[in-house]
Amino acid sequence: MVTCATGSTCELGECVVTPVCNPAQPRWTPGTLAFTEETAAWNLEGVLGTRLSAIDYDGDGWTDLFVRLGAGADDFGETRTLFLLRNTGEGTFEDVTQSSGIVARRSGEPGGRPVDVHAFADVDNDGDLDVYLGVSTADLTATGNERSEIMLQNPDHTFSFADEFSEVRLGTFTDTVAGASFVDFDLDGDVDLWTPHHGNGTASGFTFRPSHFFVNEGGAYFVDRTMDLGLSTRGWSDIDTINMAAAHARAWSGNACDLNGDGLPELLAASYGRAPNHLWRATGAAGAVTFENASMASGYAYDDDQVWQDDQFARCYCRANPMAEDCAGVEAPTVSCSDNWDHDTGREPFRLGGNSGATMCGDVDNDGDMDLLTSEIAHWWAGQGSDHAELMVNTGVEDVVFERPGREAMGIVIPHDDPGGWNEGIMSGAIFDFDADGWQDLYFGMSDYPGNHGVLFHQDSALQFTEVPRTEGVDHNRSHGIAVADFDRDGDLDVVVGHSRARCGAPDDCYPTMQIRLFENQLGANFVSLHLVGTTANRSAIGARVAVTAGGITQTHDVEGGHGHYGAQDDFFQHFGLGTACEADVTIRWPDVTLSTQSFHLVAGHRYRVVQGSEPELEDPPAPTSP
Repeated sequence: MVTCATGSTCELGECVVTPVCNPAQPRWTPGTLAFTEETAAWNLEGVLGTRLSAIDYDGDGWTDLFVRLGAGADDFGETRTLFLLRNTGEGTFEDVTQSSGIVARRSGEPGGRPVDVHAFADVDNDGDLDVYLGVSTADLTATGNERSEIMLQNPDHTFSFADEFSEVRLGTFTDTVAGASFVDFDLDGDVDLWTPHHGNGTASGFTFRPSHFFVNEGGAYFVDRTMDLGLSTRGWSDIDTINMAAAHARAWSGNACDLNGDGLPELLAASYGRAPNHLWRATGAAGAVTFENASMASGYAYDDDQVWQDDQFARCYCRANPMAEDCAGVEAPTVSCSDNWDHDTGREPFRLGGNSGATMCGDVDNDGDMDLLTSEIAHWWAGQGSDHAELMVNTGVEDVVFERPGREAMGIVIPHDDPGGWNEGIMSGAIFDFDADGWQDLYFGMSDYPGNHGVLFHQDSALQFTEVPRTEGVDHNRSHGIAVADFDRDGDLDVVVGHSRARCGAPDDCYPTMQIRLFENQLGANFVSLHLVGTTANRSAIGARVAVTAGGITQTHDVEGGHGHYGAQDDFFQHFGLGTACEADVTIRWPDVTLSTQSFHLVAGHRYRVVQGSEPELEDPPAPTSP
């Protein structure tokens, strides 16, 4: 007799998967409650943070949380700065930070190690997730002489240090890492590591630092190959070099995603402080890949709006210096003036860019290529020349070029209570399909200023959006940091958001603490979820491209290895909403040297484990287990 797994039935001696599906599953429409807050029910009270990742660190099939409050070591007592939270599978999380050893000190001293940046991947291809934990070493006394580390996971789900001679530790360099992405750039089956850097203050001023790319030589031993891969940049000494995005990035985040569909990942570094963003295009073939700077040609460095005359402090300068170059005809300011304008550099293109937080990759318009969602800090007084958070649409050309239709053209309207005094502190965001209709929706994590709160937009049709009212969506002031996953495995995507207490003040004031909050999805979904396992590709399948066709819509997702403002990561489980469809055709392009593909047909309502080269297997929710 044939014994079939849960979720399937025996028919004529064969196991047939039974669809779980509602053919009348509705889309979200205004007036429909999408999320309710369930923070206390999930045992998350007292968990504080702004840097969030959704990862199944212990491989039990339930997505866990990694939460950081910011810099500084965790003493596991009253001063908590980092949480590894295990999803029990029973609707709660438990804190396993200390018992896991994930932030143990290499020195062996008690207490935790400081962490500024994080990213997860199966570095040694042994079947479990390891982690990169980056830290600034500008002040080694403050870090207790601890450096950036790769921590390898053991069979009992604790962590141990990788090779102390790994160049990831940057023993001879000042480490100012601001983002991290695991990526298999050469498709050799071992994940490599991209770490954009910010910079640090010195006695002579602020020093910008080059980003680093570390190649995995196997067995979790990494070598810095930044220069010979074509990723070199120059110091901030020449204006033309800066304007052309050829100087060091002042990174606030990183990302890696295939933007032209050739199977090779592009590298991104989003820069703070009116510094150009960097985009590095991969060229060559597997085994001989290098990168070329496509920041300007792609349109990612900064937008084309080079108007400086509506900056209020530029107007102040021109009022005080009416004979200065280009000041003729500049309007009078509407602010109390102060000396906050450099007339020489303020008119340069790079100074008319943005203060960029995170950049997220995703196929928002379902045309098969990855678009970019940017996040920016923007102020009313800086005028329209300063870049604002927006959706950049991929044109699909091989050279990688993006268009910027503008928020208003897409219905992405972020209201401001005071048109003459607003500030947008958008540093985080997410691309995800909250109502499972097959179209990706957008979340802007807006923080750090009065009037700031998270804003969720529903995609009604291709690149046309409607704001989801706070009472129906994610109602959260000063929203900084977001993790999205099906935490309760009921088929729809839930959301965890962080909270910043910077510049507190009404309206939308800060909460008493930096408590994270979990919002459970109430909509239900027809879905398929995929757990990919590489064989000739890297075990985490980072870089795999998955296309799912259902109900006349084809969605495309890439498996990512970390992004975000000082660390964020999407769930490795690839979750697809199917709208009203009850079955889907799936194609996976694996990130190996041949870019091998697999195609199969699946029914809705299940998670499937797909080992490269094998048929999908049901991976129904397992029974809860003890750590």
